[in-house]
Amino acid sequence: MTTAALPAALAPAGAAAPVDSRRATGEAPWVRRLVIGSGLLFMTLFLFVPLATVFHQAFRKGLQVYLAAISEPDALSAIKLTLLAAAISVPLNLVFGVAAAWAIAKFDFRGKNVLLTLIDLPFSVSPVIAGLIYVLVFGLQGWFGEWLRDHDLKVIFAVPGIVLATMFVTFPFIARELIPLMQAQGIEQEEAARVLGANGWQIFRRVTLPNVKWALLYGVILCNARAMGEFGAVSVVSGHIRGLTNTMPLHIEIAYNEYQFAAAFAVASLLAGLALVTLAVKFVVEQRVKHEDGNETA
Repeated sequence: MTTAALPAALAPAGAAAPVDSRRATGEAPWVRRLVIGSGLLFMTLFLFVPLATVFHQAFRKGLQVYLAAISEPDALSAIKLTLLAAAISVPLNLVFGVAAAWAIAKFDFRGKNVLLTLIDLPFSVSPVIAGLIYVLVFGLQGWFGEWLRDHDLKVIFAVPGIVLATMFVTFPFIARELIPLMQAQGIEQEEAARVLGANGWQIFRRVTLPNVKWALLYGVILCNARAMGEFGAVSVVSGHIRGLTNTMPLHIEIAYNEYQFAAAFAVASLLAGLALVTLAVKFVVEQRVKHEDGNETA
């Protein structure tokens, strides 16, 4: 029988009194209720109420007005452009993110820290500044402005500029999801595969990629969400040309500023719906990851 199990009267002199772990680590019930209630109140005021307001305002005038607002030509153009920018930027960032993460986590080379810093650059630079940089480089008065004009190529105030701006603000997401996981996994499995005769592509396809598939999908989800909702950088390079260079966030801003509230909230509800779908997919991925981790632990 241990000292901790002895009654207090029979415990040896100088022995520490047994400590109730619940009292040492737990909080009073009213403290827990206060913290949980404060969190729920904050989420209600700053998340649920605004989200409910968006959908309420969108359908306030009826389904017919809602459908007319999201099917008018400018709105359809904004929806198509948003999906197009995401469809181009996300796969390109996928290729870059996987390549950069693989190089950083699996190899040692000169300039590794510089590459890590460049990957984090969009997190530290304002999207508006990023858009201005593209204007200075590809605009009519920019570094390549005359060459682009002479070859009848347009980047700024056109789809290429919007795609470039979207790629800039979203390219860290996939790489940053993969790098910590690949570093934690180490290179033992890759080295074992090489000893068994596998080449570089076989190692990547059969060893590295299966080990990071859920983190890769998680990064793609975050990248796509940011691509569809980007405003600052796209606003600078788009020129706000109706029916041509307005994405969904830009279309919402213009409609709201012109007091077309039904149209603004209708497109906003569509964008919010896409965000909710993204969150649902993200939740499913997280549950799959937890399930697989639990199976591996067992």
